[in-house]
Amino acid sequence: MNLQDKVVVITGGASGIGAAMARRFVVEGARVVVVADRDGARADALVDRLRSEGLGGALAATVDVSSEATITGLINDIEARHGPIDLFCSNAGTTIPGGPELPDADWRHVLDINLMAHVHAARALLPRMLARGGGYLLQTASAAGLLSQFDAPYAVSKHAAVAFAEWLSITYGDRGIRVSCLCPGAVDTPLLQAESPARRALMSQGVIDPDAVAGIVVQGLAEERFLILTHDFVQAQIERKATDRERWIRGMRRLHAQA
Repeated sequence: MNLQDKVVVITGGASGIGAAMARRFVVEGARVVVVADRDGARADALVDRLRSEGLGGALAATVDVSSEATITGLINDIEARHGPIDLFCSNAGTTIPGGPELPDADWRHVLDINLMAHVHAARALLPRMLARGGGYLLQTASAAGLLSQFDAPYAVSKHAAVAFAEWLSITYGDRGIRVSCLCPGAVDTPLLQAESPARRALMSQGVIDPDAVAGIVVQGLAEERFLILTHDFVQAQIERKATDRERWIRGMRRLHAQA
């Protein structure tokens, strides 16, 4: 995908990877970049900063992606005002520390944002994109969605997000729907900064900044790659997991013990 003159929506767009993608997509010539975030004030502030730098074309929207009605309303509003959405980036994400001991409400909250928000966006967009012959879905998962790292709700929901992106690509790839799944490693975002000191120390050698991720995403979109990775070691770990899962799990246990 060439971003020139495209209409793009980015959820979780006011900070971290989302904000970096918004800036980069404007630089790449997108006609409209919608910075959609539950923190409307932060989204407004980012758009104001971009405009002050001479980077027009960005718009702010307040969106709670855990609500299907809100996602559908956003899509309806943007397409009514600006035309068809060319690229929808389901980028919002969250986590709650813990495992099976967490109450169902916590699991549902993480799943609603990390998985169901992707489902709801696809539910609203697919009929429109199929009718007009094409469209692009960029779905942010995580390296944890490939390698089962850290908190259980996060890892499980991100695995599900990867699986859903795969299903979309398999099912609709021959009908003009392009799908990319972004699986970042350690990135200097508010989500990483909220991690425990032990986990941050464990990942400190490989942390990259969100602007670097945005550049990787632009290249991945240009090549229309399904899997967009930010760290080479993730591909190596995927291959080790595939060839010797028992050994890989033993290694992950050691890593988990350090965190």
